[in-house]
Amino acid sequence: MDITEIRHYPLREPVSGNQYSLLRVKTRSGLTGWGECGAEFAGDVKALESAWMGKPAHTYAAIMPSVPFGGALDMALLDIVGKACNAPIYRVLGGPTRNRIRAYSSSQDNNFAISVIAVPVPASRNQGKAYQNQIRALVDRVPDSRDFVLAGNGLLTPGDAASVAASVEAKHPLWFDEPCAHSNLEAVRKISGETVVPLGFGRGIREAGVFQALLREGLVDIARPELAFFGINGARRIAALAEPYYVAVAPHHHGGPVGTAAAIHLAASVPNFFAQHVPIPAAAEDRAMRQAIVSPDLETGRNGFLELPKGPGLGITINESALEKYHAA
Repeated sequence: MDITEIRHYPLREPVSGNQYSLLRVKTRSGLTGWGECGAEFAGDVKALESAWMGKPAHTYAAIMPSVPFGGALDMALLDIVGKACNAPIYRVLGGPTRNRIRAYSSSQDNNFAISVIAVPVPASRNQGKAYQNQIRALVDRVPDSRDFVLAGNGLLTPGDAASVAASVEAKHPLWFDEPCAHSNLEAVRKISGETVVPLGFGRGIREAGVFQALLREGLVDIARPELAFFGINGARRIAALAEPYYVAVAPHHHGGPVGTAAAIHLAASVPNFFAQHVPIPAAAEDRAMRQAIVSPDLETGRNGFLELPKGPGLGITINESALEKYHAA
């Protein structure tokens, strides 16, 4: 189980340009594990090798969030442990807590029953009635048979976000995602105190203590830890923090198919999971890339849900020749 090799594969989707990185970890016994992180979380592979070469793969709990490629290393080591146990990761972690995973996609894929409505980029601060009407028109296009998430992407001021939340309350969004920046708790409290719309935060949060502060103050209804940064174990810790507050988790994921596989195992191992975003690209070339890299295809939804993988570890096979083809310069 001792680590003997670590290799980094930066990738880029040909049309969207979306970038993410895969990490391959090999052990003395011949087992190989794979993990994924976003291009923005990449770091010095040499430093990672210096810190982890020779260490046993089952010490994944000792990975610190600040370690370069920490999220990817966490996934890769759990992949190895699962293969050593001949069990899926979610079974290694005590699951499954559910038989399938509720999922959604920004691409409005008809295989998913949840739509994502992004708020328009505001032209300036403190938008007026015309902006509210614009958002209501977008929301009104969502069929009554579909749930939806309103994505604020942190673009709005607290005042504008509170007004938007009030405008869409009657449409019952699943949650209002990142309505404003989370750095000022008083600003978030303004929105939380003026609407019954559930609020989701997590994108860009790198410290568990920030989640704890939001939870303690009752300002978050959906916790969204960044899967690429926290990895499976780090996101599980955030879920454990959220559970006593009756807060659900919907991990943030905008990377590739290895990250999607890790997200499924995470979802199947925590009791307070809510829904998982699957970043399916719009272009056929990008979707073909994802399917070429990883098999089986775990990103195709069925009636709004993803199936649990049955194989050991992450339950996937990586086509390394495809990694070379889509290598990001």
